[in-house]
Amino acid sequence: MAGHEQHYVLPRPEFDKPVKMLIVVAPYYRDIADNLIAGAKAEIEAVGGTYDIAEVPGALEVPTAIGIADRRSNFDGYVALGCVIRGETTHYETVCNDSSRAIQLMGLQGLCIGNGILTVENRAQAEVRADPEDQNKGGGAAAAALHLIALARKWGAQRQGVGFKPSETLKFAGKDGGSTTA
Repeated sequence: MAGHEQHYVLPRPEFDKPVKMLIVVAPYYRDIADNLIAGAKAEIEAVGGTYDIAEVPGALEVPTAIGIADRRSNFDGYVALGCVIRGETTHYETVCNDSSRAIQLMGLQGLCIGNGILTVENRAQAEVRADPEDQNKGGGAAAAALHLIALARKWGAQRQGVGFKPSETLKFAGKDGGSTTA
């Protein structure tokens, strides 16, 4: 059983300036969602970060909410949370695959997202994975987003002072032939 294996966990990243995150959660299974949120909040708070929480109807809406927030707000990163339990139809595969694919595509575009949408066979698996005292997948998703934010800040800082840098003041010819500065 995977729950008993030992896994390496990266050291928690450190930040010079505060981190602001958005936790987007689909609370279809409220108790599981609450545990995922608790784990994510604890991880964000451990680095001195702040967060907002947005609830959406289901796992398929999580990536859309992240996309809207990215276009209209100023979050450093995102935590995607929810739970999809296999049922009797193929809807499970659609929800799992499409939500995961959308999150991955946004990540490839540069968004810092930790994916904590559980995809499980039954409720018992979800409960173990969501429990902050057990597998803590909510905390793991927040940690993933925090590590990506740290990398983005590290690599973003490397671009300063490299390559072409325009002059601080540009001179333009005025209407009367004289020059002005911008």
